[in-house]
Amino acid sequence: MASLTFLIIEDSPTMRQLIRFALNRIPGAEVVEASDGVDGLKKLSSNQVDLILSDINMPIMDGLKLVSLVRSNEAYKDVPIVMITTEGAKEDKERAMALGANAYITKPIQSTALLSTVKELLKL
Repeated sequence: MASLTFLIIEDSPTMRQLIRFALNRIPGAEVVEASDGVDGLKKLSSNQVDLILSDINMPIMDGLKLVSLVRSNEAYKDVPIVMITTEGAKEDKERAMALGANAYITKPIQSTALLSTVKELLKL
């Protein structure tokens, strides 16, 4: 299997570690980490990424602004985005999906649900 590169954008190092641990179950998975939306865009510009996993609530640039900027950039507009957040309200999910997110997972995350969503989006 060819390698897959995932970009985790999350301000919590512990949460990034949990997501990384789950993604490492996918053979050939490579993970790039960013601590906020600005850092995420910087890492996105220097890495070929197959899928983005992003929190919504982060300092400097939140996940919703990030989704909007990714979708408006021709180079990244087709990269699947999974929102992983504590924001469980229906309105938050609808807003994220309207901006272009492909999936929405509320914390606490379950590794199996996360992997299922990732595999479905990447057709693995």
